[in-house]
Amino acid sequence: MIDFSPTRQQLEIQGLARRFAREVLRPAEIALDRIANPDEVFTSAIFRDVLAQAFELGFGKMGIREEFGGMGLDPLTTALVWEELAVGGIGITATLLAAPVAPLFVSVLAPDRKDMIERFVRPYCEDDTGALITAWGSSEGNIGSDGSNYHDPSVHHATRATSDGGHWRIDGEKSSFVSNGGIADLFLVFACVDPSKGIPGSGVFLVPLGEKVQRGNALDKIGMRALNQAAVAFDGARIPADYMLVPPSENYPMIHNAIKTVGNIGVGYLAVGLMRAAYEEALGYAKQRVQFGRPIVEHEAIGFRFFECFQAIEAARGLLWKASWTLAQSALGDLKLSAAARVFATNMAMKHTVEMVQVLGGYGISKEYGLEKYMRDAKLLQIMDATNEVMAIKAIAML
Repeated sequence: MIDFSPTRQQLEIQGLARRFAREVLRPAEIALDRIANPDEVFTSAIFRDVLAQAFELGFGKMGIREEFGGMGLDPLTTALVWEELAVGGIGITATLLAAPVAPLFVSVLAPDRKDMIERFVRPYCEDDTGALITAWGSSEGNIGSDGSNYHDPSVHHATRATSDGGHWRIDGEKSSFVSNGGIADLFLVFACVDPSKGIPGSGVFLVPLGEKVQRGNALDKIGMRALNQAAVAFDGARIPADYMLVPPSENYPMIHNAIKTVGNIGVGYLAVGLMRAAYEEALGYAKQRVQFGRPIVEHEAIGFRFFECFQAIEAARGLLWKASWTLAQSALGDLKLSAAARVFATNMAMKHTVEMVQVLGGYGISKEYGLEKYMRDAKLLQIMDATNEVMAIKAIAML
């Protein structure tokens, strides 16, 4: 029996996220968006204060198991939270989505490694300041979409991991699109171990911030300016041998695709929340704005825009709920379903944020209202964590 009724616990945490998003996150996002220097965004008291509040409420550790200090929430419950937070702003919400990637990876792949849990997972879960942000780095200057090219042995990561007397030495640079790259203190790094095997010759490593790890300047972007994205360079960073979490093997594509599956779902919920924010603001305006003797929402040309946006929100959410349910049944989820949900949701977000700008006419392009920001933010979602075209190609191969 299909049931769309949330539990009492789900309603409570959804309500908490909704209040936080509208009262704290949204005004912070607007203020941060207006800071011209992107590096100043992430040193500002506004960013740090909101991040600390989010961590104190547990939004940075929802998917980590309770026994390790996390909240242990299932994918369907976290789905409700991510959508609500995204209504407040998708930059800080994306920061929170990426923040636990390293401890979450450790807790899933090495749950019996007490030393790793005590060093990397529990401290993160106990942090209520937002100081222990983590990030993952796969893409490079010449390895973007090719990160999914598992078949051509001539294609491999330029970042190298070399065995060095019981340690690994990491050398190379990850691109400017590493989410949280400029503020993280622990990195999940995809680095080439055996170049003869191409991309599957890569391993996955934990690399703590240190003197041999250099974080770059924040990328100056048109949207999502409250999400730090920056290059990360490694110049002979030495890590213990057991910091390799995944060795090179034929299973590499499975691990990589599992991360993409989770990422697709997260990006999709950002898109739904963003559409809701644009829809709600434009609808409120249209009920008050009177032209030709009646509120403009009563004019069919405007009404159809709202109806189509409403359709898109509901349809995108339905696809994402199914993808989240599938992920709850299996740790690997369903990549093609998550890709379908993400591509649809992000394309609809781009289309309908533009339409909501149109509802406001000239006011829509003014910073007096939030619509122009939503439109700028939406464009990044079609590119974020692989382009929509690449995700569609991966899904097509699985049909």
